[in-house]
Amino acid sequence: MSPFTTHMALALEQAQAAALRGEVPVGAVVTDPHGRVVAAEGNRTRELCDPTAHAEVLAIRAACRALGSERLPGHDLWVTLEPCPICAGAISAARIARLYYGAADARMGGVAHGAQVFSHAQCHHRPEVYDGIAADASRHLLRQFFAQRR
Repeated sequence: MSPFTTHMALALEQAQAAALRGEVPVGAVVTDPHGRVVAAEGNRTRELCDPTAHAEVLAIRAACRALGSERLPGHDLWVTLEPCPICAGAISAARIARLYYGAADARMGGVAHGAQVFSHAQCHHRPEVYDGIAADASRHLLRQFFAQRR
């Protein structure tokens, strides 16, 4: 069995890059079944004038394009913030195997909070979920970003 390797540092880099673009600092990374990075993205909702241009959705789209497939079985998603219901739906549709996320999002989350998308009977695919990975760093980045906006 291979040792656990986190890809949250790269997700945090993507979140920081998003913050520098004036976007809410959320970053996401898709890795293949061997742990290799397939795609890494940060939020781009303002830049693209697209309310669905969340880091998770963009990373899933990029990974699907790279692999020539609409699904990513066996792949993992690393994201700095608990995915919202839109992103949780995309994760399910893409058949992501494992979701690792940092900070919880009690207001807009869709995994452990709010809609709890993976808990619904209608959810056709439920990834394994691991939360709290680099949560302090993720929270700090978000708090710093919003403090500068106030």
